[in-house]
Amino acid sequence: MSAHPATIGWLAAHELRLSWRDWFYLFTAGKKGRSRRIGIFLIVGVLLAHAFALFVIQRFTAADFPVSRANYLLLTSGVLLYFFLMTSQAMEAATRVLYARADLELLHSSPVALRRVFVVRLTMIAISIGAMAMLIASPFINVLAWREGAQWLAAYGVVFSTGCVAAALAITLTAFLFNVVGPRRTRFAAQFVAAVVGALFVIFLQVIAIFTTDTLSHLAVLRDEWVIALSPPEDSLVWWPARAALGDGVRLAWVLGCAVALAAAAIAIFSWRFVRYTALAANIGESGSIRQGKAASFRLTSPGHALRRKEWTLLLRDPWLMSQSLMQLLYMLPPAILLWKNYGHGTDALVLIIPVLVMASGQLAGGLAWLAISGEDAPDLVATAPVTPTSIIRAKVEAVLRAIIVVVAPFVLAFAMVSTRHALVLAAGSALAAISATMIQLWFRAQARRAQFHRRQTSSRIATFAEGFSSVGWAGTAALYAGGVTAASVVAGILTVLTLVVTYFAAPKATG
Repeated sequence: MSAHPATIGWLAAHELRLSWRDWFYLFTAGKKGRSRRIGIFLIVGVLLAHAFALFVIQRFTAADFPVSRANYLLLTSGVLLYFFLMTSQAMEAATRVLYARADLELLHSSPVALRRVFVVRLTMIAISIGAMAMLIASPFINVLAWREGAQWLAAYGVVFSTGCVAAALAITLTAFLFNVVGPRRTRFAAQFVAAVVGALFVIFLQVIAIFTTDTLSHLAVLRDEWVIALSPPEDSLVWWPARAALGDGVRLAWVLGCAVALAAAAIAIFSWRFVRYTALAANIGESGSIRQGKAASFRLTSPGHALRRKEWTLLLRDPWLMSQSLMQLLYMLPPAILLWKNYGHGTDALVLIIPVLVMASGQLAGGLAWLAISGEDAPDLVATAPVTPTSIIRAKVEAVLRAIIVVVAPFVLAFAMVSTRHALVLAAGSALAAISATMIQLWFRAQARRAQFHRRQTSSRIATFAEGFSSVGWAGTAALYAGGVTAASVVAGILTVLTLVVTYFAAPKATG
């Protein structure tokens, strides 16, 4: 670390220290005693990730990886998938720089050069996004290098380049949104765009797959002859990232150089703008960001109704929290399109759609349940209300489940027009997944602020995995039963129930 405060080295060391604390909190929830267990967990997680990568890669034969346009197309699609996902993450990081850091007033009152601060912070975004992309891709790259040769290690450079370009685009988009919609609406707009961008490429491929192969598999589209025939020739610049990933050193140098240059240009151009943006963002509260609604007469209602209305009002009032659940809703679009396309043409498409919707219901319910139960911003005020704790919890759970009903009900009605049996399976599977996720959040509830929604999974790794396993388990159970495999569906359902039982006994029990 530089000995001189406010230098680039000193600021970079400070940002690295903050990043390390953030990562430590992400894995340990701030409890140092968990370090050893987290280390064991990470080792097991790395091994499982590599085992999963090996399972996926083994599905492809040598014929699927020839040095041809088919190979380039498959690799390029993977690079684009990472690019859109990393752009989504980078936009959230850039937005947090403007709104979620608690040191804006301190920075503006300090003698440090603010542009230098934001050069460092934006640079850290680019580096962290590139490192995250490499970390996520590492199991697949390592397995490919082990099976196919060390030339695949060049893919690390391509993935890092993807993160740099994604960071450059995210910084540019965030600045553009700030200029267009203003400081008051940029937070929601950036979160909305991030959710859309993160799901855009996968949804696009799935929609094409629906209209060409009647499935949700985007890999089927990439391997279709007509797609390969329409792709650019092998010497096209489009394939340079793919050829670099295959070990072409010259093209790898060009890809890395261009990516770093783009990120540096975005940082140099917009760093001074972020200085002004933070000043405007810090003054939102002083300029009256809360708009007073129309006066309404007081109506006497039951405590349960008042609590449910309060939860719905908070969800609708805070668009940032709503936008963070938007990606889960966007992934429901391809099943809806597949259902529309195959409406009245049998039940095969319904069997494909059911597990997607059931799993999405569980994940969405888990997020909303955290907001309602653990993310209560006024727990003392609610506790002093003349209602029992049981009534409070019941009202919160009802608010969550009603939100899931609003999302799933149109699909159930559409299913009922084709097959009553499949509609009932979808309704039951979605209800079980939503109720299970809500119960897990109840068992592991811990008081936190709603602003910490993106960190809700740090409270307990058991709850995190249990919520995922229950959603996947109920999705598999519903899919097997809808497909007529009753015995296997019963086994899957029993395993899911056992997962919930184990989770219940592993949950911390209330004391006092």
